[in-house]
Amino acid sequence: MRLGILLATLVVQGLSFLPVAHAAGGLSLAWDKNILTIRGDSIPGGFVRVLYLEAYCRPGSTNRDWHETVIGHTTELLHADPSGQSLRLRCTLRDGVRVEHVIYAGKDEVVFDLTAHNPTGRTSQAHWAQPCIRVDRFTGADQQSYLKKCFVFLDGKLTRMPTPVWATQARYTPGQVWCPRHVDRNDVNPRPLNPLVPSNGLIGCFSADETMLLATAWEPYQELFQGVIVCIHADFRLGGLAPGETKKIRGKIYILPADVPALLTRYRRDFPEHISEKSDPSSGHKP
Repeated sequence: MRLGILLATLVVQGLSFLPVAHAAGGLSLAWDKNILTIRGDSIPGGFVRVLYLEAYCRPGSTNRDWHETVIGHTTELLHADPSGQSLRLRCTLRDGVRVEHVIYAGKDEVVFDLTAHNPTGRTSQAHWAQPCIRVDRFTGADQQSYLKKCFVFLDGKLTRMPTPVWATQARYTPGQVWCPRHVDRNDVNPRPLNPLVPSNGLIGCFSADETMLLATAWEPYQELFQGVIVCIHADFRLGGLAPGETKKIRGKIYILPADVPALLTRYRRDFPEHISEKSDPSSGHKP
């Protein structure tokens, strides 16, 4: 009876998004000094490091000094499973907002389940945040050569970088930002803003030998970003928090064989909220 009640509770809470069990030969996690390390035998280069988290940000960021955008925060490790299969972190923002992170490792994916809460009597301006995925080891490339390994989806198709349309002017260069339709273009990273709208919320890269891919997505998401260092971002969206408000955010990092249709199948299953955006015939064109 108790087992039945527990299973029913898990379904109600939507935890089917999380991996139920860890398969042999899968991924493992460690976190120290703001660096999340993902290890696995299947990962080109042996591991991937993520600056987790790089920053929490205010709106109005596109044409503003970065120091005026960032909301300071600290992150603490609450629990690390001895097997490396799960972590719990807590970010405390300078404005009082707390974000609880539960992170799970699966066979070929890392799952993020976040709860953001504003316990204060003031509205928080925390609108988005940056997990910075370092892909130098995965791509086997450096700052000058990794761009051609990276991709987003435009006009419904995987498009390698630099894309046919490539912005070069911004407050800070280099880099490239893709802003989805649901986000104000004044509220994204102050790097060159691509005029094209991405067809979905995926950004990724291929391994040096093109046999594997790494991709990431979040719901809700703020932007896609190719970074200044050898990194890629799908930055998640908070949208501000009213006094007492709580919001849920979820994300994934996929590490898969280089089978793009299989990636898209997984993505559509995991992020059904994004399907309507992908099916928009005007996606990929100027807003």
